[in-house]
Amino acid sequence: MKETSIKKTFIKSVSLNIIGMIGLSCYILADTFFIARGVGADGLTALNLVIPVYSFIHGIGLMIGMGGATRFVLSKSSTTFTQSIFYVVLLSCLFLPIGLFFSEQLATILGANASTLQNASIYLKIILIFTPMFSLNEVVICFIRNDGNPKLAMMAMLVGSFSNIILDYLFIFPFKMGMFGAALATGIAPVVSLIILSTHFIKKQNTFKFKKQKLQIKTLIDISSLGVSALINEFSFGIVMIVFNILILKISGNIGVAAFGIIANIALVVISVFTGIAQGIQPIISRCYSVNNRVEIKKVLKYGFVTALFIAISVYIVSFIFAEPIVGLFNKDTNLQLTEIATNGLRIYFTAFAFIGINILSATYYSAIDKPKNSFIISLLRGFIIIIPTTFILSSLFGLTGIWITMTVTEFIVFLVCAGMLALKK
Repeated sequence: MKETSIKKTFIKSVSLNIIGMIGLSCYILADTFFIARGVGADGLTALNLVIPVYSFIHGIGLMIGMGGATRFVLSKSSTTFTQSIFYVVLLSCLFLPIGLFFSEQLATILGANASTLQNASIYLKIILIFTPMFSLNEVVICFIRNDGNPKLAMMAMLVGSFSNIILDYLFIFPFKMGMFGAALATGIAPVVSLIILSTHFIKKQNTFKFKKQKLQIKTLIDISSLGVSALINEFSFGIVMIVFNILILKISGNIGVAAFGIIANIALVVISVFTGIAQGIQPIISRCYSVNNRVEIKKVLKYGFVTALFIAISVYIVSFIFAEPIVGLFNKDTNLQLTEIATNGLRIYFTAFAFIGINILSATYYSAIDKPKNSFIISLLRGFIIIIPTTFILSSLFGLTGIWITMTVTEFIVFLVCAGMLALKK
């Protein structure tokens, strides 16, 4: 491919995936907004306590989808799709009994107290029951994107997100359904998305099919190894939120957790943009790698890094200048303490974006070229090894400010590791 051709392919693939991922991330952001306006600070706190579970569910879908779709591009075997569907059904079914019988106990473990337990357990129950839909939606989106139809994947994510926003409003305000309504709206969204995605099969545009076969453990392990970085990224986000919530509860109580909920959910949308870039470059890099076109791989990676850095800087400038009005959107009662904590936290926490984008792209790059070990190392460093001890150290030294700066310190260290890896491999 000529440079203009690869650049055009990059722009098309990345832009579609960014738009789609923003739509997907708005599932929880819409809940955050409507719960903040319709339920109040206690509802916002409850939502923030249970988001780690949603992140884990989202991560399982991404792991199977990204891993399976990458192997599909490299091998062109429909077996991968069938095994991916088996895998989703198998893992998703583990969540159903937890949602049906143990949602209250799980909410308590996550830090819910007397004022937030009811809202948290209700939200958890519905989200866990809809786990198969969330995970299946992620898998089908990834395969369709890698099957040459990124536009349909984008449309499905956007329509699903739009339906969630409409239903959130209807269920919370006119129907007065509170947290149950917010969770139900979020659970229905992937069902709507899957209906849109089904047209890929109805119109017979697909090159992969579901085939009758037995479960292949070896294939499941292969899918997991290629997609595990996506799972770790999402799962670690959930673990970090749990750790942050526990520490913030001790320092500034429920108001502090509500403030962090605002920051984290806005950050989730920005991180989804970086994930969109990563998902956009993955099929291109995998195709180039399959024909040993290293020159094009280098160009695509460079375009991705430049795009991520530009977006990070732009978002930070806007969020720094308009921090207070942004926080005000989620502060129905104009709580001055909530405004102060969230505004200060947002301006510090968002400095991490300059490094987060590069690190996410680096992990995806290694998965795309069939080097899951490097991808796993990057994700593990970001998700657990560095960030958890750093959080405890900085919070003990600087209190709430230490918690806000933890993400930047962690991502900067991982950025140095990624730069070293890429330099060694040229």
